[in-house]
Amino acid sequence: MVRQRISPQISPMPEQESIVCGDCIRLDSLVAAETELSRTQAQRMIREGTILLNGKPVKPNALTQTGDLVEITYPDPVETDVLPEDIPLDILYEDEDLLVVNKPQGMVVHPSAGHASGTLVNALLYHIKDLSGIGGELRPGIVHRIDRMTSGLLVVAKNDSAHRALSDQFRDHSAHRSYAALVDGNLREECGTIDAPLARHPVDRKRMAIVQGGRDAVTHWHVAARYGQYTLLQVELETGRTHQIRVHLASIQHPVTGDDVYGREKRPFGLAGQALHGYRLTLKHPKTQERLVFYARLPEYFLIALKKAGENGDEAEILSRLKQLEQAEDACVTQF
Repeated sequence: MVRQRISPQISPMPEQESIVCGDCIRLDSLVAAETELSRTQAQRMIREGTILLNGKPVKPNALTQTGDLVEITYPDPVETDVLPEDIPLDILYEDEDLLVVNKPQGMVVHPSAGHASGTLVNALLYHIKDLSGIGGELRPGIVHRIDRMTSGLLVVAKNDSAHRALSDQFRDHSAHRSYAALVDGNLREECGTIDAPLARHPVDRKRMAIVQGGRDAVTHWHVAARYGQYTLLQVELETGRTHQIRVHLASIQHPVTGDDVYGREKRPFGLAGQALHGYRLTLKHPKTQERLVFYARLPEYFLIALKKAGENGDEAEILSRLKQLEQAEDACVTQF
């Protein structure tokens, strides 16, 4: 893809963006993959005529061809109707451009059906009075997401310029996320790479699945500890698809412990959900270009599960093991 941003020079018109297509793909899927818009947002804007294909309005399912030009005109940010709520946040870093927060297990990132309040966005609106508006009314400042029952680090944009720069880093994979995952079973190998495309499950639309023709998804894992019936993995995301780690690990018969969607129906160790924690986040500062590395402590629910699985080390020892595996260059098996 060749990408170009067109900044207004004279009047405060909405910002525009153009994309030169390199593949044959649905227009709504292309826009969702190449911008910070969701597919639903892309479909709405295509129908409204603010996304054009070769200068003409088309339907969301229109197929693009190599060399086609997609032009996107972003609407002015609208004020959110989501109410700020005084919810405590575990903030690791904050400046005028961004904020890094350690999301607890059980907290929804942004309002959605059935979760109108108590979300990370509600808490952020209380803490920050002026978030980036690119994410839309319900997702101001949100650059990337993690599942409700997954805990760990998230970066939040405090202005539109930072939002675009950070989104670009996640899109081109220059921002990195590392996870600690307790999984069922004892893996035979010491490390591996799962390279399998993901898409919505053809029957159950709330689930993701490995589907030929889906979006590329690559997950790297290393064994950090073995407990007999369970294994602690250090996991690196090369891509960041919905439910990626959970679906990929389940596909090799080692689902994340406590995941009752892709794993066992019964959760062990008193877990409320999957034992999956984003403990490390690396990115470049959107303004200074300084490389930033953040580590989150392992949450109590995760440590309790590890102890019950057979872990004898303390939190510092466990984190040390995980850190040693971040730059590991072992010859790992690739699983498709």
